[in-house]
Amino acid sequence: MEQNAKIYVAGHRGMVGSAIVRALKRQGYDNIITRTHAELDLTRQADVEAFFKAERPDYVFLAAAKVGGIVANNEAPADFMYQNMALEMNVIHSAWQSGVRKLQFLGSSCIYPRLAPQPMPESCLLTSALEPTNEAYALAKISGLKYCEYLNRQYHTDFISVMPTNLYGPGDNYHPTHSHVVPALIRRFHEAKEAGLDEVTCWGDGSPLREFLYVDDLADLCVFLMNHYSGSETVNAGTGRELTIRELTTLVAETVGYRGRITWDTSKPNGTPRKLLDVSKATRLGWTAKTSLREGLALAYDDFLHNPMRAER
Repeated sequence: MEQNAKIYVAGHRGMVGSAIVRALKRQGYDNIITRTHAELDLTRQADVEAFFKAERPDYVFLAAAKVGGIVANNEAPADFMYQNMALEMNVIHSAWQSGVRKLQFLGSSCIYPRLAPQPMPESCLLTSALEPTNEAYALAKISGLKYCEYLNRQYHTDFISVMPTNLYGPGDNYHPTHSHVVPALIRRFHEAKEAGLDEVTCWGDGSPLREFLYVDDLADLCVFLMNHYSGSETVNAGTGRELTIRELTTLVAETVGYRGRITWDTSKPNGTPRKLLDVSKATRLGWTAKTSLREGLALAYDDFLHNPMRAER
């Protein structure tokens, strides 16, 4: 990407989008276009088409999405499917229509089968059934990835996709029931510490294995790929390292400074038993994650403490 190129970051107020804006600015890109949801509702096709016709961006990072944890996905699968499919199809289609030079679509590792080979290579997509607890969201993300692939095939576009593992860091959603595991644990242990509680109960049995990527590391990869990768197959974004939810929980409690007991409610779902990405493709391209989990959790907790509006969501 040229330094003076016009770059549109969709979803710039979200955790991923805001990190991409930070990465772009660090690398000298300052012609960045953004719109809030109030200014542009990406689920409205005519409005998106008008925006692209007026602005004519050269490059697009599609980081806008409706996201949430197990509870949110279980409660509102129709909303997750419709809103994500609508916004991504509108943006990708309008980008193609307006002649965008390159687009990057941000997905999620939940697109891969529930019992995929571990670590999960990009090639295992659609080889078996999805995890039921986030199937609607996964189907929407698969559709966006495939639409980019089909545009490349049919119209010779340069639209790429990136599939990150579990993300955390500045700008995360700390809602008490609708957040992902890291922000949920940060909030729960912080509130328990503040209240002087002797015990915190966590969902499941703590056995699932998970991988976590600091969001600014992902953003660096996103900019890197826009400059160094073209192809219809997605690129996995992760660390290549995993730990159990029980181990993660202990680490978050230590980070927050909570010293009480941790118990487990085994009547609650665990989710997918294991989710580790094969990141050899990104490694071959020349990228590796830099932020350790312990360092990243400290940065995330600091963000939680100094951004009270996020903590109240």
